Amino acid sequence: MNSAKTCKTDNEMEIIFDAVSANESLARVAVAAFVTEKNPTLEELSDIKTAVSEAVTNAIIHGYNGKEGKVRMHCKWSDKVLEVEIEDKGVGIENIKQAMEPLFTTRPDADRSGMGFSFMEAFMDELEVESTLGEGTLIRMQKEIGYNPWIYEED
Repeated sequence: MNSAKTCKTDNEMEIIFDAVSANESLARVAVAAFVTEKNPTLEELSDIKTAVSEAVTNAIIHGYNGKEGKVRMHCKWSDKVLEVEIEDKGVGIENIKQAMEPLFTTRPDADRSGMGFSFMEAFMDELEVESTLGEGTLIRMQKEIGYNPWIYEED
């Protein structure tokens, strides 16, 4: 998915937090606060929070597998396009294509559904995943706020 939009950055934030499950809610609240400056709909806000939650959970559960580490969340606006990056320096993903398949999980013992990437793809406009074994994973997501194809596209 290389159709990512690049524009002048209007505003950005970055937070780095411990890879513990309690910080998944911190990431959701932080991104929600950041997004409000563009007056998103409740649906847009919910989509973004869900996608961020899935990405952060993946970093914590799969990236570090219970070991100590840090998760970096970087958010920026380029006009009405929000870009969110979630990065860990964990174990990395061996096969990104396979990991992005619905219901695939490396942790069936941990009661995981394997739908994280599917949710990220469904709720955001763009999703890119970069990963190197032993070095970590970077998830980059984009969503345009205020664009509704049902309203703006011609028949």
